[in-house]
Amino acid sequence: MFAVLKTGGKQYRVQAGDVLRVEKLAAEAGDKVQFNDVLMIGSTIGAPLVAGAAVQAEVIDNIKADKVITYVKRRRKHSSQRTRGHRQQLTLIRITDLLEKGAEKSDVKAAVGARTKADPVAAEAAAKPARTRKPKAEAAAEDAN
Repeated sequence: MFAVLKTGGKQYRVQAGDVLRVEKLAAEAGDKVQFNDVLMIGSTIGAPLVAGAAVQAEVIDNIKADKVITYVKRRRKHSSQRTRGHRQQLTLIRITDLLEKGAEKSDVKAAVGARTKADPVAAEAAAKPARTRKPKAEAAAEDAN
């Protein structure tokens, strides 16, 4: 039996025992995670997701992908060039179980991306109040007093 799951903006066709490289998850090596966004499992097709279905996996390691180098050269009268490299952060996982029903009852934590609302840095930035400006008329009235 196989399932199609969605994580990190991509879809993966998986079976028990498969090893995948997915976008970085907020989990350490050895943790068990559960993917709840299942588009298809066995012969059941979701609309858009299959209710109660999940895919459980074990995190093997957090890795980096191969370096991608971009080189930009502008010619003619500007003669500028730039070289830039990037290594995407990934999580290596091994699929352990495919659950058609009962995903809510399992005590395995949900697989969430590393940069979500659960991230303390992102939560701190969201909690910071935005600066508001007073209209010019009110500011002028306060200065006059």
